Amino acid sequence: MHIEQHHWHSPRLGREMVVKVYGHWGEPFIVFPSSRGRYFDYEGMGMVAAIAPFIDGGRIKLFCVDSIDAHSWYDFSVPPAERNARHEQYDRYITAEVVPFVRSHCNDEHLRIMTNGCSMGALHAVNFFLRHPDLFAGTIALSGLYRLDRREFGNAADDMAAVYYNSPVSYLSGISDPWYVDRYRERTIIIAVGQGAWEEEAIEDTRALDHIFRDKGIGAWIDYWGHDVSHDWPWWYKQMNYFLGRRYG
Repeated sequence: MHIEQHHWHSPRLGREMVVKVYGHWGEPFIVFPSSRGRYFDYEGMGMVAAIAPFIDGGRIKLFCVDSIDAHSWYDFSVPPAERNARHEQYDRYITAEVVPFVRSHCNDEHLRIMTNGCSMGALHAVNFFLRHPDLFAGTIALSGLYRLDRREFGNAADDMAAVYYNSPVSYLSGISDPWYVDRYRERTIIIAVGQGAWEEEAIEDTRALDHIFRDKGIGAWIDYWGHDVSHDWPWWYKQMNYFLGRRYG
C-alpha cells in the first residue's frame, strides 16, 4: 500500500497539523478520527487494514486528518461559545488548507471529496458535508451523535445558541435555501448505526436526521444494523466494507 505523511504549520490553527495519505488512486476521502483522536488512529485501530482491498485496488484514497477535539468540544474549562470558535478555526483549516491539499494531491482543482468517520468522526463527517456541500461529494458516517446538547459535549439547552450551527440535528431542519437542499439531493449520504450496546443516543440522532432528510425530500441511505451491532471497531470494519462494496463494486 502506498502511504505518505504530510505536515505543515496551520496559520488558521497556529499549530503543526498532520495528514496521512493511504493509496495511490481512487475517490478521495477525508477521514476524521474518533473522540479526541489523531491522524494515525484509523490505521492504529485496524480500519486501514480492514478496507485495504479498496485502497490497494485504486478505488479509494484516504486522507486521515488530525482533530482538535480536546481543545474545542471537549475543553470544558472554556464556555461553549469559545469551544465553538475553536471549532470554526478547525473548519477553516479543513476547508482552506486540507481540501486544497487533497485536490492538489489528486491533480484536480475542482474535485469534490467524500467525508468519513466513526463515532465523533461521524459527527465531523456529517457536519462538514452539510455545511460545505460544494466541497464534498457526500459522506459515510458510522455511529455518530449529531446534536451538541448531548451530555457527551457538556452543553445544556441554554448553550445551544452558541453552538447551533455545528449541531446538525439542530440546524438541518431550518435549511430551506435551494443552494443547500439541491446539492444535498445530488450527493451521496450514507449514515449507519447499530442497535446494540452503547448505540442508544446514536440511534436517536440518526433517526432524527432520517426524519429531516425525508421531510425535505433528500435521498439519504440511513441504515440501521442489528441489535447485536455495538458501538465498536469490529462492526465499523464490516459496515465500511459493506458500504464501499455497494458504492465501488
